[in-house]
Amino acid sequence: MGMDSRIEIKVTNPKKVDNVVHPVGQGHATSASSPPQPSASSPPTDGRGRQQQQALEEGLRHSHGRGRQGRGLIDYMPFKNWVPWLIPGFVIANVVVFLISMFINNCPKHSSSCVGRFLGRFSFQPMKENPLLGPSADTLEKMGALDVIKVVHKHQAWRLISCIWLHAGVFHILANMLSLLFIGIRLEQEFGFVRIGLLYLFAGFGGSLMSALFIQAGISVGASGALFGLLGSMLSELITNWTIYANKLAALLTLIFIVVINLAVGLLPHVDNFAHIGGFISGFLLGFVFLIRPQFGYVSKKHIPTGYIVTSNKPKHKPYQYILWLVSMILLVLGFTFGLILLFRGVNLNDQCSWCHYMSCVPTKLWNCKSQQAYCEALAILY
Repeated sequence: MGMDSRIEIKVTNPKKVDNVVHPVGQGHATSASSPPQPSASSPPTDGRGRQQQQALEEGLRHSHGRGRQGRGLIDYMPFKNWVPWLIPGFVIANVVVFLISMFINNCPKHSSSCVGRFLGRFSFQPMKENPLLGPSADTLEKMGALDVIKVVHKHQAWRLISCIWLHAGVFHILANMLSLLFIGIRLEQEFGFVRIGLLYLFAGFGGSLMSALFIQAGISVGASGALFGLLGSMLSELITNWTIYANKLAALLTLIFIVVINLAVGLLPHVDNFAHIGGFISGFLLGFVFLIRPQFGYVSKKHIPTGYIVTSNKPKHKPYQYILWLVSMILLVLGFTFGLILLFRGVNLNDQCSWCHYMSCVPTKLWNCKSQQAYCEALAILY
């Protein structure tokens, strides 16, 4: 059977499947078992074009035939798969900083009741001072913990970023780093190190900023604000790229459930839930900015091999994606700007909101939230 050298690619939109391409010959669909072969009159392709053409024809030969169109439909994977290295690098950096904190802490020099004295200067503070097996609050403050007084009155704004690399103890860093690997690697594989790295840092900054506006006594450390930012970005990524996903409702409900459970844990005493909330809101908005994908059915001309014709004229993004991007950018700029202005003016938002403190700790018969401030002056608030 002869084939015309003009091969037309028709982009279809079946329900609940990924992007597909449909090869069309002269008035009829080509079977998946008979991939199109450009004739000798077709312009020869070399280098990247030849590789793309071979990949496309290979995909036609291995068609799964999903969707209502049946044969002739193949999975078309337009998104690059990245090799994750930044998130593992962040984990290593956090562990190294924790080890440096323990080295500087040097518990045996200041106490005779250190935990794990066989570790030498890496031994932990007494359990009554730090039950998480870590350094003292003084050491964390020297290392760059979030201290609102120093941020506002001593112009040490860098603490809003440095605090997300510090952890109060072994249990604290273990929980956060396992979560970071579980969430972050998947995101970096899909979106690359630049976007996920920026999202992580901006979300961590947003969490620190909100924490500083509501909790201005004691010090705070931890990467959970940035982690909640990654969770928030997963939710917004699902919303803004709604058209390319199958099982959307199940994924949405699962994400919401995970977020609600983690935020509920922040209602316990000695946990800075304001950093969780600030990181989540920042990450949710950043997801609309950094994690936007082309709509279903869009085919980039530069990825089509020579000799193939694309008839789809769909724009790269849907109008609602542009709207969400613009609104999110405006809210992020305004939120960070006004938040910094209020912080450096010494505003405590608890004075403006009489019930907001319940977002970080809900008193029960088992614990008293009023004791949190005194405890946090001896031990850093964890987030």
